[in-house]
Amino acid sequence: MKKSSSEKRRHVVAWVNKAEWDQVLDYLYSKDPALQRFALQRVSAWRGRYAHNTPVAVDCTADLVRCQVLDRSGQLNGDDLVLLYGAALVRFVNLITERQQGRKARPLRRLAGKLNIPEWVVDLRHDFTHKKLPTLKWCRKGCKVVLEWLQQEYWSRQLGGGADEDWESDSDGEEEDAELKRQESNLLSRQREMEAFKATRDVLISYESERYQSLDGPQEDRALAPLADMSWLLGEIKQLSLDSSDLLVDVLLEDGFLVPTVEQLETLGCDPFETSGSSEPRVPQPVLRFWLPLLKMLNSPSFIHLLLEKLFVELKVATTEQTDLRVFYLSAWASEVLLCNSNKFEFRFERKTQKKARMKDRIFMNRIQLRWQQLLSACLDAPCGSTPHLLQLILDDMEHPLPQDTQQKLLQLCSIYTQTPAVEFSLPRDQKHQPIYTLESLHEKRRQQLRRSGERSESSGDLQRMDVLTEKAKVLRGSPWQVCSDKVLWKNFPLGKVPGQSDDPSSLMVETYSAMTVCEQPVEMESSRGQNAPGVPGPARAAEGLIWNQSDVNRLKCGLKLF
Repeated sequence: MKKSSSEKRRHVVAWVNKAEWDQVLDYLYSKDPALQRFALQRVSAWRGRYAHNTPVAVDCTADLVRCQVLDRSGQLNGDDLVLLYGAALVRFVNLITERQQGRKARPLRRLAGKLNIPEWVVDLRHDFTHKKLPTLKWCRKGCKVVLEWLQQEYWSRQLGGGADEDWESDSDGEEEDAELKRQESNLLSRQREMEAFKATRDVLISYESERYQSLDGPQEDRALAPLADMSWLLGEIKQLSLDSSDLLVDVLLEDGFLVPTVEQLETLGCDPFETSGSSEPRVPQPVLRFWLPLLKMLNSPSFIHLLLEKLFVELKVATTEQTDLRVFYLSAWASEVLLCNSNKFEFRFERKTQKKARMKDRIFMNRIQLRWQQLLSACLDAPCGSTPHLLQLILDDMEHPLPQDTQQKLLQLCSIYTQTPAVEFSLPRDQKHQPIYTLESLHEKRRQQLRRSGERSESSGDLQRMDVLTEKAKVLRGSPWQVCSDKVLWKNFPLGKVPGQSDDPSSLMVETYSAMTVCEQPVEMESSRGQNAPGVPGPARAAEGLIWNQSDVNRLKCGLKLF
């Protein structure tokens, strides 16, 4: 008897039933690492049942999901993750396109195009095998795109329970044609993005090369860049900013540009570890002057605001990855832009000559109207050690400032969350009355009033007295004693007497008490001890022996009472 077509396609699978298949699929594409680990364990069990016949798509999906789980665990550094992602992506491209190869080898790009695999994924595989390793950012992006491709081309097609891997089958349906056109348009747009990204990066690298060449001249000419020779280059960068400001800012905020590497800092004569841990970061002057010609040319309000927003977004990512150098320079550039836009433009711990030189290094001179509420939210969304400083700059420079108490609470909460010293908050003179809850709050308010008053001689004396009282109150905190704040001439009172105390000795008696004789107290006899305790005298002795005997001592004890 001839077998039907349905019987021909029946084969043994590794999963128990469709419910297990659906569960593994949901867990693999979930965001919970625990669920993903469980799904990977089930896939390992499938591999044991399949032996060497495990579906290629299942293997590739498990490898890529394992990369994501290890990435989120934080157990591996960036280089290890790049190699791990690279192995999984190279394995995916090779295994998926292997069935498309005929007797003659055909280009992988052509085979991947037939399977609707983005061409830039094949380029990533080529970079892993033949060129410089891509960045971790592109590895994560490639893993995400490939997992989406596997879910669409393999997992979602397994509705009948069989492992169908026939990716060469064509369909003339209108839906598939529309999907194919959409994927082609997406592929073309991604290719344009990659080309634009490479072009922007090449132009900025050319700018850096020109600037580094200017540092090879005499020491007195290093500060003066050959701007005349760079006019064509700056014009090209200006055109790039008009075409795509987002792309230009993204490239600028990569490592090696506005965030310098250790080698670049050493070339510019900066110590890479000098500024680590600073709560008020500032861009070193050589780095600022290196990028000043470009930033002055791009100082439009829209570009400056976009740069600030991107700085806070990248700062949020950098704090999670714990890259101190990147966190510092992202915070420093945000601080530099905010200070340029500030009316105060204050400089702490700088001489007048340094301040004048610093004014020449401003990115822009005229004040820009920024979207302050968005910047405030972005700043609070990226907490780090310099967030209180950046938050203070935003609050001080807002067009419509928040209420003073709200500003103070924000700064205090930010300092508590980031575990940094609290920012000094200066209260204006017209601030409304604030409630006093503690003695320290009262002293602090009185101290501010004395500082604002013009009575310098009296204020200094009052401040000293208040400081002494505050110190005494802190020492006696938690004890039954209190500092007397009344003005009392203690020289008129004998030792042991306080104001208002009666001269009658009975006033010292407590209301309720009980009396007992000394004999009723448990007393160890001298004979029970080998010797007296240190510092405790024994019975008085004379040349003939004891002055009194034991019966005399007992009579003395019976006459004494304890309250």
